[in-house]
Amino acid sequence: MKYTALITGASGGIGYQLAKLFAKDGHNLVLVARSEDKLQQMALQFAIKYKIYTKVIAQDLAKPEAPQLIFDELKREGLQLDILVNNAGFANYGYFRETDVQKELAMMQVNMLALTHLTKLFLAQIRTDRPAKVLNIASTAAFPPGPLMAVYYATKAYVLSFSEALAAEQEGTNVSITVLCPGATATDFKERANLDGSGIFRDSLLADANDVAKAGYEGMMAGEVLVFPSLKDKLTAFSVRLAPRRLVRKLVKVIQEKR
Repeated sequence: MKYTALITGASGGIGYQLAKLFAKDGHNLVLVARSEDKLQQMALQFAIKYKIYTKVIAQDLAKPEAPQLIFDELKREGLQLDILVNNAGFANYGYFRETDVQKELAMMQVNMLALTHLTKLFLAQIRTDRPAKVLNIASTAAFPPGPLMAVYYATKAYVLSFSEALAAEQEGTNVSITVLCPGATATDFKERANLDGSGIFRDSLLADANDVAKAGYEGMMAGEVLVFPSLKDKLTAFSVRLAPRRLVRKLVKVIQEKR
């Protein structure tokens, strides 16, 4: 079956790798990010190489009106989505009392509110005669508290809880909800979050973005709810659930402190 998928944060990292996987399998793409030029280059490349339909929507999801504007544009063009991939997100490093509140409010808007709004709009437009899928990108950061990245970890905990709840609500319908929980991955995430020097983002420990995307893509297509790209990610998540919370808080802080 040929789907039409919308991917946010599609211009790089995991989002780009997901877009490439969809394109290789012949699915049509709506690519969303802030950088229109980069998206246009991607769209042209995929359209020529894989003979698919591609559309670019340049929007900044830190703006509250962006999700509605995206779906208004889709409606004007008569585009029906089968798959929504909420990949866009970013982080910020530092002690909460010292970090920039405007950046953190924008982070909450992108990581949680835009994701929620887009999902609501997507579910309102799906057809009942064919499968529909949502893939939300959370993180292993969804499981513990995150000293030195307190707001980011909290946003990913929201994505995980929200996704699992929706999956239970949609059980028995034509809609599947999948949440991908990767660990630290080799993208531009580290630079944007000012994580150079943090123990959790040592280059030798970073996962490959293509491997992470492949795990999420295959899990979503199979209708899985909770997907971990590697055994290490799965063990990290579940060891956090079993360990005393006081120990987890201290351990995460030690790991994340810059060397």
